[in-house]
Amino acid sequence: METLNKQKIIGVKELRNNLNDYISLVNKGESFTVVRRSKPVFKITPIDEEDQWETVVDFTKIKKGGVSAEEVLESLSRLKNCA
Repeated sequence: METLNKQKIIGVKELRNNLNDYISLVNKGESFTVVRRSKPVFKITPIDEEDQWETVVDFTKIKKGGVSAEEVLESLSRLKNCA
């Protein structure tokens, strides 16, 4: 792992070979720039609380235990056919 201006740089192969280690480091707040053939291709950064999924619909309020994906798709298909 190289460090350039406090930015940690890793190669694709290094990431692939040590993925679990890098996941642990990201979970601890570290960020990395991933390079392929000496060119940056993407960054890995921790997810901020505000970037996490938000609840749009709570299917447990519709049916105890939730609603299966199949039921949701059937309902959407029926709505599409009615339009």
